[in-house]
Amino acid sequence: MSDSNSQPIPIKSSDLPLACPRPDSPLWCQHPRVFLTVDADGKAVCPYCGASYQLA
Repeated sequence: MSDSNSQPIPIKSSDLPLACPRPDSPLWCQHPRVFLTVDADGKAVCPYCGASYQLA
């Protein structure tokens, strides 16, 4: 579970389509792969782990 005080994970347009968990995520934090919609502000939040992403 992501801490609400943690910084968003930066992503680039080359990372789209965005899926969580990311390929470089450690095995202990894996969950079913979900594709995330990036909103108009460039943000996305994973419904499984709460990780937040920010488009740079």
